[in-house]
Amino acid sequence: MITSSSNPQVKNLINLNKKAKARKEQGLFVVEGKKMFEELPPEMLEQVYVSESFLAEEENVNMLLGVSYELLSDSVFKQVSDTKTPQGILCLARKREYRMEDLFGKTPHLLVLESIQDPGNLGTMFRTGEGAGVTGIIMNRTTADVYNPKVVRSTMGSIYRVPFLVVSDLKQTLSEIKAGGISLYAAHLKGRISYDEPDYTLPCGFLIGNEGNGLSDETAALADAYIRIPMEGRVESLNAAIAATLLMYEVNRQRR
Repeated sequence: MITSSSNPQVKNLINLNKKAKARKEQGLFVVEGKKMFEELPPEMLEQVYVSESFLAEEENVNMLLGVSYELLSDSVFKQVSDTKTPQGILCLARKREYRMEDLFGKTPHLLVLESIQDPGNLGTMFRTGEGAGVTGIIMNRTTADVYNPKVVRSTMGSIYRVPFLVVSDLKQTLSEIKAGGISLYAAHLKGRISYDEPDYTLPCGFLIGNEGNGLSDETAALADAYIRIPMEGRVESLNAAIAATLLMYEVNRQRR
């Protein structure tokens, strides 16, 4: 059992939780909690860590049958956990690598994110994206790190299943997508078309901008159309994740 916070494995877990650079260099990220462990694809699993208290429950012991793990004292586990109330199990997982073609599916339904900063928003978009049937998510490099522990938790496992790409040149990527016959729609305050008017049974993608500033003019200009979500009262716009959810589920509704 590991009882010291100076243990190299413990130091590395803390480092991976805190630093995107470490995650990038090692090709690993941390996933925490029972659900995230149970849904983690076997080929992505690198190492499992559990606390003393976790092993005190029989159902947890049964969950680990056939799995090798490192045991941490409760005090050390709290130090490596990124949550206020640790469940007692976390894993090191290998990152997945995707190609652009992996994001298209039978009929492309893309979510394109520009500089989304809030980890909870990003994780929620993955989760609701999976529920709505999105075929892939594209992000620019100034979007929050998808392997940030808070993002990973917010996805509730969807990060394992939704293909995604982080691209260095969003403008070039969008130009290539459009050339492939995929229509792009920008959720924009200048939108004159209601979001439920276009035909989304055809290949499509939605552009969602930064929480505070929206889409940059350069990115918005690449959209085939600006769309709007009707607002009552004095509300000007919705939370980015909520707006993305409405748009993705409209595609789901039309394709059903």
